[in-house]
Amino acid sequence: MNSEELWAQARQLFAGGVNSPVRAAVKPFPFYVERGKGAYIYTVEGNKFIDYVLGYGPLILGHSPESVKRKIIEQLEKGWLFGTPSKLEIELAKKISSHIPSAQKIRFVNSGTEATMAAIRLARGYSKRSKILKFSGNYHGAHDYTLVEAGSAATEYNVTTSDGIPMEIMKTVEICEFNDLDCVDKKLRNEDIAAALLEPIMGNAGVILPEKGFLSGLRELTKSYNSLLIFDEVITGFRIDIGGAQSYYQIYPDITTLGKIIGGGFPIGAVAGKAEIIDNFTPAGRVFNAGTFNANPISMIAGIATIEELEKEYPYNIANKASKTLVEELERLLKIKHTINHIGSMFQVFFGIDKVRNYSDAKRANKEYYIKFHERLLKERVFIPPSQYETIFTSAAHEDDVVNDTIDKLAKVIGELS
Repeated sequence: MNSEELWAQARQLFAGGVNSPVRAAVKPFPFYVERGKGAYIYTVEGNKFIDYVLGYGPLILGHSPESVKRKIIEQLEKGWLFGTPSKLEIELAKKISSHIPSAQKIRFVNSGTEATMAAIRLARGYSKRSKILKFSGNYHGAHDYTLVEAGSAATEYNVTTSDGIPMEIMKTVEICEFNDLDCVDKKLRNEDIAAALLEPIMGNAGVILPEKGFLSGLRELTKSYNSLLIFDEVITGFRIDIGGAQSYYQIYPDITTLGKIIGGGFPIGAVAGKAEIIDNFTPAGRVFNAGTFNANPISMIAGIATIEELEKEYPYNIANKASKTLVEELERLLKIKHTINHIGSMFQVFFGIDKVRNYSDAKRANKEYYIKFHERLLKERVFIPPSQYETIFTSAAHEDDVVNDTIDKLAKVIGELS
């Protein structure tokens, strides 16, 4: 059965034919993947694509790395769900804490959405305040408290503020533009803010970097007004640096949310932070959190195995080099007005605009041109995110031969579009 036939069935079974909306952005219909290996994914038709989506970020080692797969198989032989603690959760927590200085204690959950949802509840319970400050275009998962001016697929489908969220909940969320400290100062001074929550590097409106002084200023302001600072490092954790964006910028939050890479491609989320704050989770405190699959052994062992590879440094060297080379070649090849935001193994290109420093800038980019760029690359068997508001990722599997092949295809596509 080919992708078109599978798509016809999926539309009868799922809302919009998919189980996560950005997957429907590939036109005229999504291609269905049968397997992945290294830098490549293979469709049910047998087509081979160079993958720069990488599961939307978790696969920093590429698809099915042998060292991780071997550990997963060993654990599967022992069992995969017990409903009791296992030593693996201790091992992964130690790994995370050893690299992320602000992570004194951790609560494992099952997704980035769960992590940010629990972090917000924790911040409110700890501070005894009700409001959260978030930043326009930052995406923190699909729950009521963050689907207000959200990025990612919420922007792609023009539902940045979702239907179904009670007005009473929306009134507990204050919004500022990314990189705007004046707005932060005003909100923290005049509102009852439990915590400021943000992606330290925006990865859900394309890639948008914090300007010099923004994160440090945010840290100072939250301390001044006795509000907590939450870094959502679901994307940047263990990708920008083995210690996350907070280690890269040397700015440390009170609470960090993690996901994606720390599960090695399996479902995971985590809330990490100061011990005195994390200890407010039940059963130590009165902020409730629970989950049948919290600290699932398979996610734990996959995360441990992935971080063990990252500790060898070679994955960062290869992934960052690949990203840098591709950005340099894009800058050379593109003759139309554009800007590329880039850090480490993350980048995104915005057409028709010369600077993107916040969500408002990103929305002014030429989205239609990006869609054409994506579609032409897809014909050349190169898969970048179908949405302008996502991130292009590289991995340790994107070696020179893969990158050189991609550059040839980029040159062809850009020539055709020109």
